[in-house]
Amino acid sequence: QTLQDFNLIVLDNCSTDGTLEWLQSLNDNKIVIHQSANPLSIESNWGRIKSVPKNEFITLIGHDDLLDAHYLDVMNNLILKHPTASIYQAHFQYINESGLVLRNCKPMDEIQYADEFLACYMCGTIDSTGTGYMMRSKDYDTVGGIDPSFENLIFADYALWTQLTLISYKATASVMAFRYRIHNSLSKTTGAQQYQQAFEKFLNFIIALSEKNSKVKMITLRYGKTMLMYYCESLSHRILKTPRNQREITVEDFIQKCNEYAEILIPGQDFKPSKKFRINIARILDNSIVGRNLFLVFKQMFP
Repeated sequence: QTLQDFNLIVLDNCSTDGTLEWLQSLNDNKIVIHQSANPLSIESNWGRIKSVPKNEFITLIGHDDLLDAHYLDVMNNLILKHPTASIYQAHFQYINESGLVLRNCKPMDEIQYADEFLACYMCGTIDSTGTGYMMRSKDYDTVGGIDPSFENLIFADYALWTQLTLISYKATASVMAFRYRIHNSLSKTTGAQQYQQAFEKFLNFIIALSEKNSKVKMITLRYGKTMLMYYCESLSHRILKTPRNQREITVEDFIQKCNEYAEILIPGQDFKPSKKFRINIARILDNSIVGRNLFLVFKQMFP
């Protein structure tokens, strides 16, 4: 990093690939290692963030993403420009396993309030990841940090960024300052039932937030249908491609759950997911042993 006044806090989760030994060999006092006595789940390991000593500001990063050399400089300048913001971000690029750039993120406004951030998320007009955000450690601890009750932390980052933005607002630098890696990560390999449970937890988070915040309520009424329909479709297909013996829920069950949430989130609105072709075909195929098997064969041939 071009800005050198920082610590790198490593939560080592019983790594077996030589990471710990390599870090120790660097003999760098910027690096602070917190080892776990026993192997932890991803939820428990990230849950440790709240309990370890931290500097005034922190950023979170998984082991496979990259902060560009000027990232901390960009964040420092952004904090000086927006001292009252409660969360900070920069623009970024998506890369593949080899580090090749796949695309730039969608453009973001320099200032966003929580309702605006949620509106963009619900409409799919913003790219948001678990990397690249910076926040005050005291704010992170006050809101409870990243919630380990989310399965595989799916949707936990969206909930956290929303809570932090609610404190004041989100400030975003216009420059590209980090890279997020797209590959077979947990978000892609998480089972259908775990993903569905995490999504329901996120929906309940939005419901609770809407009851306390009138602006969030307005955004939910306006854009909740778009979000529900998107996830009803994508998760219906995730459920369909999961063998029946690895899940308890059917596509039809999940569609019914979406209908029930629609009655709470967007009461009185015309929400009929079964009329959407890709959702209905997933329901029909899932109700038939032959249909499920044909779909799995098709996915193997054309992944």
